[in-house]
Amino acid sequence: MSFRSAVVTFPGSNCDRDLAVALEKISGNECIRVWHGDADLPDNLDFIGLPGGFSYGDYLRCGAIASRSPVMRAVIDAANRGVPVFGVCNGFQVLTESGLLPGALLRNSGIRFVCRDVTLKVENAQSLFTSGYEAGQEISIPVAHHDGNYHADAETLDRLEGEGRVAFRYVGEVNGSARQIAGVLNAAGNVLGMMPHPERAIDAKHGGTDGRALFESAIRGLVGA
Repeated sequence: MSFRSAVVTFPGSNCDRDLAVALEKISGNECIRVWHGDADLPDNLDFIGLPGGFSYGDYLRCGAIASRSPVMRAVIDAANRGVPVFGVCNGFQVLTESGLLPGALLRNSGIRFVCRDVTLKVENAQSLFTSGYEAGQEISIPVAHHDGNYHADAETLDRLEGEGRVAFRYVGEVNGSARQIAGVLNAAGNVLGMMPHPERAIDAKHGGTDGRALFESAIRGLVGA
């Protein structure tokens, strides 16, 4: 099986290795590491990952400066061509700041950093990223964020709900997110952003494996493995 994935590192990323290791372990292929200052991406990529962390120290707004990094022009072009792009935590913030996903991530309600396992409900089990789950399935995934409060206007939220673009929803209150939204898809279904960290839930020795199906779903959908 040949699966070409890449993970972008921004100044301040601290989960890029976690995401790359998850992709390598599950696909059996080396993950290419890309620096944010590169103007181009490697050719023939099957999957692009934007990791968690604190790109540029979260100055201005979380993900705002990173969304203007040179590599993001190539990421946006790739996404528009249909290449799957996955942004987790800070990567989700970068996706909203770059316009690849609607909405914005605000400070958590209570202005507290949240770091714990949370329960998610799988809302859409038919996307490239979620076909390995069952609709309505509840999974346990870690979160670690200060600005994970997903916000959008009512019209946008209604559109996301109506089009099946809410991928995951928190079960119970976590950070104040509108309608408990934890992850959303773009209209084409090839871009997913979520605050919880599935790459930290792929090995039982680390506390759970509920995140594996996300990566397995994408790999199977892309290369038929």
